[in-house]
Amino acid sequence: MNSLFRRVLLRPFSLAAVAGGLLLSGCGKGQAEGTKADAAPQVPVVALQTTDQRLFREHVADIQAERNVEVRAKVRGFLEAIYVDEGKFVKKGQPLFRIQASEYKNQLAHARAAESSALAEVAAAEVQLGRVQLLVSKNIIAATEADLAHANLRTARAHVAEARATQSTARLNLNYTLVRAPFNGVINRIPLKVGSLIEETTLLTTVSDLTQVFAYFEIPENEYLTFVKLREKHPEQSRSDTIALVLADGSRYPYPGYIETSEGEIDENTGSIAFRARFDNPQRLLKHGATGRVRLTNVVTAALLVPQKAVFEVQDKSYVYLLDSNNVAHTRAFVPGTRTGDDYVVKSGLQPGDRVVYEGMQQVKDGQKVVPRKAELPQAEASAVAKVR
Repeated sequence: MNSLFRRVLLRPFSLAAVAGGLLLSGCGKGQAEGTKADAAPQVPVVALQTTDQRLFREHVADIQAERNVEVRAKVRGFLEAIYVDEGKFVKKGQPLFRIQASEYKNQLAHARAAESSALAEVAAAEVQLGRVQLLVSKNIIAATEADLAHANLRTARAHVAEARATQSTARLNLNYTLVRAPFNGVINRIPLKVGSLIEETTLLTTVSDLTQVFAYFEIPENEYLTFVKLREKHPEQSRSDTIALVLADGSRYPYPGYIETSEGEIDENTGSIAFRARFDNPQRLLKHGATGRVRLTNVVTAALLVPQKAVFEVQDKSYVYLLDSNNVAHTRAFVPGTRTGDDYVVKSGLQPGDRVVYEGMQQVKDGQKVVPRKAELPQAEASAVAKVR
């Protein structure tokens, strides 16, 4: 009995002890988790500072040769010879094509014969005029006969002028059968072959003078105004490497260019203005009709930069977590400008020396105290030119 009683009394005591132990264990875990949740997060922080930046924007450009001329036939006939090949360099006056000339040689011969006939008419009219004047002086015939003789002479001389004009036209047509290069340049595609029937104005080929090229591009009105103001402050940039050309493969064209002119009006449909830049092309690398991107460089002094990693957006507005003197994070809105590399140029809302959370914004809440540590920023080359997107 005693042993049984003792077992009955001890059993509920043991259950209570176990339950109490579990309760104490649960409370200890909750307190630990609460303490951990309330701990200030450690976040990387960066102090904002100003720096001089060379920023650039890129605009799609249409590249055209300084001179790109269509070579067309001026006379009709069969294409008799082609003296050049596509893609070859030619010099001014060099023969390119020959159109069958026999018909035009005959026309020239006929014009020469007509001139000789007209000259004979003039000679006969002059003789006739002399005879009439002699008879009029002797009162053998009326004076009106002399007037008629003068008219016949003028008609004969007009025939000579007409014959010479016809001869000149025939000579020009004969010369047109040999098509020559209008200037130094590169021959482009030749669509016709020997034996083709050529009509007047038929396109034979095009010739491109690639010594220099034009790059046509458009920029928005607001950027145009910024560009003009910066050039007024920094006139030395107008003929420096501030105008660069990026080729279709992403490489930079080795020769700098400069803006030569712009249109006099803003396109009301696009709100942009067209520019023309000139580039030297000594190696003829750039071809007529090529594409690229013109890069306009601007120098911005004392630009305040904020890392893109530190920025988050809410309803199209940009924010950062700004730390006060007590390391309490506060949400701060700011107005970003252009992007340069991994940073934004700040227009307004932030000041030099402001400390902002660089990474881990998801760990931070507005009004929460944090433990700042120095952010490890990617090292950029000091001479690198920043790209504006």
